Amino acid sequence: MTVPQEYGGAGRSHVERFVVAEELLAAGAPVLAHWAAERQVAPMLLRIGTEEQKSRLLPGIVRGELSFGIGLSEPDSGSDLASVRTRATRVDGGWAITGQKVWTSAGDRVDHMFVLCRTGDSEDRHHGLSQLMVSTDAEGFRARPIVTMSGEAEFAEIFLDKVFVPDADVIGEIGRGWQQATQELGWERSGPDRYLSTFVLLARFLALEAPALDADRGRLAARLSALRELSWQVAEKGQAGLDFGADAALAKDAGTTFEQESVEIVRRALGSDVRRHPELQRLLHAAQFASPTFTLRGGTNEILRTITARQLVAS
Repeated sequence: MTVPQEYGGAGRSHVERFVVAEELLAAGAPVLAHWAAERQVAPMLLRIGTEEQKSRLLPGIVRGELSFGIGLSEPDSGSDLASVRTRATRVDGGWAITGQKVWTSAGDRVDHMFVLCRTGDSEDRHHGLSQLMVSTDAEGFRARPIVTMSGEAEFAEIFLDKVFVPDADVIGEIGRGWQQATQELGWERSGPDRYLSTFVLLARFLALEAPALDADRGRLAARLSALRELSWQVAEKGQAGLDFGADAALAKDAGTTFEQESVEIVRRALGSDVRRHPELQRLLHAAQFASPTFTLRGGTNEILRTITARQLVAS
């Protein structure tokens, strides 16, 4: 929606995109396949991509023909993104990437991947990082799905063995990868998907005819309303071109905490009576298995609270 018409998009605002995304998520629509491309990759290309990259990639994203993954996290690194060990070395006409990524959403199903890698050495770990676009059909690229306890495989582990990336697929500037990745994470952390993962469950719970549940339902509705306002304000900041990194961190921390706690509130409120509502029971079961990932994807709460605290001190 936010891609300009010259590249085939609708030329709409990020606020308008927020409204549509919210309705899709509230209905439980399947959005994973093109979520990263539409939410993060397109805005990034519009901001820092070359004209050739925009012309080559944006029309395919708009038509739903190109899908993308974001290769950030690595094994044994937790949320310490600056500890990236995947390395790209200079070769004729481009770069050769070797390393490993993990917890990459849809990493085994996408066409391309933006990979954060180390292209230089520095005492400051935040320097010397770059972003390169890897084609998943390139020689040396391998993806292995990660099956979680829910039985689903939303994430994948990525292996890169001297994967060649031409200079034309360098994203932004060499050595500016840290700044680019943290800006991109703002879009990932701030949208309605950070408080609506469990909305289909909550909608069924709020619709029950049970006055004894009114107190729990009132608290959940109030928190949901506040989170929506917070996320909406972040979207407005993004539309205005303002720095919203700390706001996005706060929105993600509060939103995913709500998602996890709401599942437990529903479970405790219904108890064994949930068996009287088969559809609600099914949704609750699925949400319980999925909820541990809510506060991990896009950065753990500890990292997000550090970002927020630093911004508060600075201001």
